[in-house]
Amino acid sequence: MAAAEKERDDAAARLAAAAAAAPGEEFTAGGQTMTRATLRNPSPRIWADDPLTGRRRNLTEEEEHAFWAWALIEILRHTGIRIEELTELSHHSLIRYELPGDGQPVPLLHIAPSKTDIERMLVIAPELTEVLAVIVARIRDHETGAVPLVTAYDPLERVWNPPSPLLVQHRAGTECRTFSRLYIKRRLEDTAAAAGLTSASGGPLTFTPHDMRRLFTTEALQNGLPPHICQLILGHRNLNTTMGYNTVYPEKVITGHRAFLARRRQLRPAEEYRTPTDAEWEEFLGHFERRKVALGDCGRAYGTGCVHEMACERCSLLRIDPAQRPRLVIIKDSLSARIAEATEQGWLGELEGLRVSLAAVTEKLQALDARLSSPATVTDLGMPAFTRIPAAPGPGTPDPSQDGTP
Repeated sequence: MAAAEKERDDAAARLAAAAAAAPGEEFTAGGQTMTRATLRNPSPRIWADDPLTGRRRNLTEEEEHAFWAWALIEILRHTGIRIEELTELSHHSLIRYELPGDGQPVPLLHIAPSKTDIERMLVIAPELTEVLAVIVARIRDHETGAVPLVTAYDPLERVWNPPSPLLVQHRAGTECRTFSRLYIKRRLEDTAAAAGLTSASGGPLTFTPHDMRRLFTTEALQNGLPPHICQLILGHRNLNTTMGYNTVYPEKVITGHRAFLARRRQLRPAEEYRTPTDAEWEEFLGHFERRKVALGDCGRAYGTGCVHEMACERCSLLRIDPAQRPRLVIIKDSLSARIAEATEQGWLGELEGLRVSLAAVTEKLQALDARLSSPATVTDLGMPAFTRIPAAPGPGTPDPSQDGTP
């Protein structure tokens, strides 16, 4: 974006300086010094000789390329539209809408049906409004003030569209023509080259109009636009298609997660983050000490009491200590003996409770035996000793771990 804007300003400055200079006169503009070319025949275009390269340059054409590179990039990055939809934008696509409540005007951009045969309306951002205004002022007929009608060929439908005031057009001689898709792609590639953007391999980075669509989606979702709204803006039938356009970088994940934790902490009561008093801290530590029972540990949460009235053998929160297995066996035998006695004496009031306790103890004993019979596994949760892991050595490369290198 910065490179496109700089190229546009420099090209416009060189063209204006050359137009003000006389043939054969030297001028400096846009960071370059050139000489206005002396032509044998008059030409509507302005030419200049570059002393550094020794060639003659068409400054009118350079200014046109630089302007449309800037304009096309701005439209693509603010709307995320397809290249087919870009070439079909017309003066009729600019719509003025008034809100029902206060009548506030809202500029909308009408996107004609293309890939999914679904037309849609996009809100024109203030930055895009300025770009569209500059485009209309550039292509408008200076005598009539109207945008010229252009007949464009649709390569997908293979038909000639009726004449319409297309926005992406230029004057070629005495007639106005539309820009081809190849021209639009070249403008993006030239801007990426002027910006010095390179790929991971060090080669030139190639941009396509569809890449700007992916950038628009990523920026919109990362700035809080709901995915289903972004889906409608892009004209996708499936939400999964929209999410596939989103690129999430590790830095964004960490930053977003930390921001989420900070927002969640602000919503919680402030007293939850105060420093506890000595009495509260002692009570907290005493809770864990009071959870120790004969058969192991009680797993009830802090601030809760025992719901089983200390009948630990029935409680599901009891964590059996393997060293207390003999005690658990004694309790099981005692319960069996008490059940036999209650049955013999007819103590039906105690019989049901004793049977529940015996079933719970038997279940805990079986679970403890199953846990002790399984092989013990050790999981190392320590931090790694080094932060970088070298890549696997390629064929013919000696392994540094075999030569005694620490």
